[in-house]
Amino acid sequence: MDGKKRSDIKPGIKVKIVLKKDQRTGKLTEGIVKDILTNSPNHPHGIKVRLTTGDVGRVQEIIAQS
Repeated sequence: MDGKKRSDIKPGIKVKIVLKKDQRTGKLTEGIVKDILTNSPNHPHGIKVRLTTGDVGRVQEIIAQS
């Protein structure tokens, strides 16, 4: 599942995000969602989230629902 719909993303789920510095390479960072930062119901580049590690990026893939 991709991370373009805000309703699919909840704090505590495991996701892969692309960090701002990795947008050119497409390198993904895996982690657990802490906060959802995008207010709109959907976003073409992925919903922006903050992981429990403090990393901020756009969700590219949802790995597991909690």
